[in-house]
Amino acid sequence: MFKRALISVSDKQNLLSFLKPLVENGMEIVSTGGTAKFLRQQGWKVTDISEVTKFPEVLDGRVKTLHPFVHMGLLARLSDSEHMSSLAEYQVEPFDLVIGNLYPFAQALKRNAVEEELIENIDIGGPSFLRSASKNFETIAVVCDPQDYDWIQKKSYQLDRADRKILAAKVFKMVSAYDCLISETLDSTNKNPWTFAAQLKSELRYGENSHQSGYWYESIGAQNGLVKAQILQGKELSYNNILDLEASFQLCQKFSEACVVAVKHNNPCGVGIDSNPIRAVEKALKSDPVSIFGGIVAINVPVTQEMAEILSPIFLECILAPFFESGALKVFATKKNLRLLQWDFTKYNQEFEFRSVSGGLLVQFTDQKFSIPSNWQIFGNKPDETLTRTLLFGEKVCAQLKSNAIAIVSNGQTIGLGMGQVNRIDAVEQAISRWKTHHPEAQNVALISDAFFPFADSIEKAAQAGIKWILQPGGSLKDEEVKQAALRLGVHLILTGIRHFKH
Repeated sequence: MFKRALISVSDKQNLLSFLKPLVENGMEIVSTGGTAKFLRQQGWKVTDISEVTKFPEVLDGRVKTLHPFVHMGLLARLSDSEHMSSLAEYQVEPFDLVIGNLYPFAQALKRNAVEEELIENIDIGGPSFLRSASKNFETIAVVCDPQDYDWIQKKSYQLDRADRKILAAKVFKMVSAYDCLISETLDSTNKNPWTFAAQLKSELRYGENSHQSGYWYESIGAQNGLVKAQILQGKELSYNNILDLEASFQLCQKFSEACVVAVKHNNPCGVGIDSNPIRAVEKALKSDPVSIFGGIVAINVPVTQEMAEILSPIFLECILAPFFESGALKVFATKKNLRLLQWDFTKYNQEFEFRSVSGGLLVQFTDQKFSIPSNWQIFGNKPDETLTRTLLFGEKVCAQLKSNAIAIVSNGQTIGLGMGQVNRIDAVEQAISRWKTHHPEAQNVALISDAFFPFADSIEKAAQAGIKWILQPGGSLKDEEVKQAALRLGVHLILTGIRHFKH
């Protein structure tokens, strides 16, 4: 059993039940401010921190544990005779248990507290005494998370070195995440994402494949994002579901009109936009009726009963939308495994994106820059208003496809997509094949490429298939050859100057 504890907590959850056996066994408690008052209300004897430091708590409690007499009792190595002599000289007693958690900065941030309140919720003394105690885990047990009370009690408070080391490591992780959240909050420019911290949201059934473990982490202090989606029904989300949901809403949110995006294996396979949500649903589902089987769907408007009745006959893994009307929920209720997620992603803006690499991370600003028609270089006829909308629609779709990528579109609908190919002509052939299979009758067809055409062969292939409008960024050494081929074949070529690689 422990003999002397330093306790200073903001989260008092289950604290009393944890301490009761220790107090009954004679453990001395040293505590601060509100925690000391709370413990005294139980009739327990508590030593104020000021009695240890011989100095009052000052500056509205900003300074209370920041004192040598506290940190000597935390940092002294009991096996070191000189350390023990120093404790005796200054009449300082060591601690063997520390319980502490930090001011609730994250909670203040979530309730949109003003800056002055946020500043007051930056803990200084807490991280300091927790770190000191954790450094000395050889003789001190440090508990920073009420979730650990249960297993410590099950061990009858008898903790070995390995247990204390685990608790110490948890402190440093917690303090690191706490500092990360504060730094990100105070950095109003947010131009240098130096820090990133996350906490486990859930352990997934497995990763991409059944033999891989998978976990879902939530950024510390996240105010928005897919992690905040409300799961209304269906099975537990899988690792692949989450990846596909991310891909689906990232494209869907780029449109102001009703948009429906179907994703398969992290690539859009069907996209439809329309002023009428019903037509948007129909366009997306008919874009590629084969590939959509088992897909993920994102919709940027509330889902009505009529929309649900169109979607319901198709086998889908997930549907993500800002809202589901009661009639829609009744329709989907018969499909118990279908996951419905409610989250208004239309208001979400992700500035940075991260990707893991061996030994580190890659960080970049998200791709949010799209071309402006007035800046286009046009070789051939100028597109009318309808074709311009089609071309802009296709550019946004193409930006979400894995490179090399080609999108063939018509009147707010994808009709042929080619993606993830190791050369551009393969992507062109894949997109044309899907177009000819599913939509040979389509009018006002346009082809969009995520990057430049390195040779004229793709232009020739597109023209042979009947394509008359092509939009691409340009920038190839062969641009002139490509332009001449387009003019010779009667293809209207538009260069945007903006590339959309997605690896």
